[in-house]
Amino acid sequence: MLERIQETAAFLRSKMHTQPETAIILGTGLGSLVNEITDKYEIGYETIPNFPVSTVEGHSGKLIFGKLGNKDIMAMQGRFHFYEGYAMTEVTFPVRVMRELGIQTLFVSNAAGGMNPDFEIGDLMIITDHINHFPEHPLRGKNIPYGPRFPDMSEAYNKELIRQADAIAAEKGIKVQHGVYIGTQGPTYETPAEYKMFRILGADAVGMSTVPEVIVANHCGIKVFGMSVITDLGVEGKIVEVTHEDVQKAADQAQPLMTTIMRELINRV
Repeated sequence: MLERIQETAAFLRSKMHTQPETAIILGTGLGSLVNEITDKYEIGYETIPNFPVSTVEGHSGKLIFGKLGNKDIMAMQGRFHFYEGYAMTEVTFPVRVMRELGIQTLFVSNAAGGMNPDFEIGDLMIITDHINHFPEHPLRGKNIPYGPRFPDMSEAYNKELIRQADAIAAEKGIKVQHGVYIGTQGPTYETPAEYKMFRILGADAVGMSTVPEVIVANHCGIKVFGMSVITDLGVEGKIVEVTHEDVQKAADQAQPLMTTIMRELINRV
């Protein structure tokens, strides 16, 4: 595994003419951020040794390098999901490559169903913690010497980045929620009973991504900031049939606000 990571990183270095320390996974709610990257150059996943290729309709597959404001960044346009059939080592492979390339801070976003009764569709939730509900742990197997065999997860989402994001939201007059995100394998949306169970477990929102990448980032010593856009509600009395199109529509409406917070935060790191 380590050899494949290093091979991929060496290939990317041969194509890179910037040295970013900040990475972004352009999940749901952050797609438009790519339009604000300047001096950019792109590398398609299909050309990168050992990289998986996204199979999800509507998800592009490329690494984008350039500047966001005054900050050199790299961005993943198209993430990998466990429900697509990938092993967790494949889902999280890009994060380990980021570590090899010198990334210090990772920004992630997703669409999520909200179980907190105070949430509404379109709310932005700053992720303060998570619950791993995936059937395979991303660190299962021989430990890669980027971090300890048993990494600490007491601050999976960096508290200082959360504080700065709250300050930016207040400055811009943007309403944000805080909450715990639970990651599940998907690809089905949750049943009412599952929503109820996840709420009892202590989760405020549920989705099918993010947690594996965040675990691996923490193992690699990379600081993480994450946000969810609440695209449907799993609150008793508010549960309705939901489609992928409904989720995308809600995410598109919230996108400008999430983009504003992320852009400002990235430039203040």
